Amino acid sequence: MNNITERCAQLGTVPLSESIARISRKLTPALREIACQSRLLSTLPPELRAPVLDAARIGWYCRGSTIFHRGDTAQSIHIVAEGWVKLYRIAPSGTEAVVGVMTRGQSFGEPIALRHAAYPVSAEASTDCRLIAVPAKALLALLQSRPEAAISVLASTLLHLQGLVEQIEQLKARSGAQRVAEFLLELCPKGAESATVTLPYDKVLIAGRLGMKPESLSRAFARLRDQGVTIQQNSAVIASVEALRDLADADPAAAWARI
Repeated sequence: MNNITERCAQLGTVPLSESIARISRKLTPALREIACQSRLLSTLPPELRAPVLDAARIGWYCRGSTIFHRGDTAQSIHIVAEGWVKLYRIAPSGTEAVVGVMTRGQSFGEPIALRHAAYPVSAEASTDCRLIAVPAKALLALLQSRPEAAISVLASTLLHLQGLVEQIEQLKARSGAQRVAEFLLELCPKGAESATVTLPYDKVLIAGRLGMKPESLSRAFARLRDQGVTIQQNSAVIASVEALRDLADADPAAAWARI
């Protein structure tokens, strides 16, 4: 078993909120490095990150565990250290709408936590995962003592807005294969010519994130084989990141012609 699975097995029937409190600890150097990749901290100068990271803690969540519910008051900003997290809402009809799928190095809940507002979505561990929790009060204390940090936080907020705009564009103006290609590119290491990336175990989750039906997702994966993408259980082997990016950036009509 991996460390997360072992930790989840140790938790047994202890309520998740209590178990997380018991096993939380300070960040290791490796976890601090992951945290610095997040949208929130990547824009902060190194000397300003230290007090925020000192206050952060790590928690283990088992697959299917609720991290927070829609309507809960936000106390922390979360950064995924390992695994996958689903952000979703339940429509009045009972249909689940996947708002976001977060993985290693990605953060969520920044604007909400800074205002101590209620979460507009719920969050669930789609796989066994580790999350870095940055207390909102630690970041607010930094902003009060070092006002120049506000520029970095504003930059991270603008990045978040840009990401939402790109997500809407992806859903409205791109073919299914292009949406999947963009999703895979987001998981690739920077500068990689080829890559093997880990996918959530639940392909329905990816389909929901991309505004597709599961059967449409399967067809899109099949079309990407000609672009050097091979799906192996919960991994995607990408022979050429550049070729995949060319497909994602192509005009939708041209993209259809290529696949």
